Amino acid sequence: MNYAIVKTGGKQYRVQQGESLLVERLPAGEGDKVALEPLLVRDGDQLAGAGELGKATVSAKVVGHVRGPKLHVLKFKPKRGYKRRTGHRQELTRLEVTEIKLGSRAQSKAAKPKAEAKPTGAAKAKPAAAAKPKSTSAKAKPKPTAAKAPAKPARKRPAKSKESDDGA
Repeated sequence: MNYAIVKTGGKQYRVQQGESLLVERLPAGEGDKVALEPLLVRDGDQLAGAGELGKATVSAKVVGHVRGPKLHVLKFKPKRGYKRRTGHRQELTRLEVTEIKLGSRAQSKAAKPKAEAKPTGAAKAKPAAAAKPKSTSAKAKPKPTAAKAPAKPARKRPAKSKESDDGA
């Protein structure tokens, strides 16, 4: 059983290949392919969690844009003559999941040498420029810290006399 947990629009959805779902409006046009952010992918016996999600892909096709059901919002305060009635319809996008793929480790190892291309002439010039000694400036010097003034001593209060003025 292949499925994935994806995140879009601040919500999480459990999806399977060929499944259709409604998500919050996406800026993609109708018929476009979108990549969804996988949080967890299960492909048969393999389970890809946080460490292996870089290899996992979940792609979907935008079927159309729709609006959700009308939600009525009523505000009422008794004995004050205050009544407000408004409504809201959420903008939604219907997606059809086209592919859930969990990349293998062999593919990711083969992709690493391609990503590390030899540096060009412009890239070689950068380390040489960075090796120049920088001139010392006033900003680079640490500012001397002023010693803090000692805390004021606590105010002395007159001692209470042991004799009381009760008249006894």
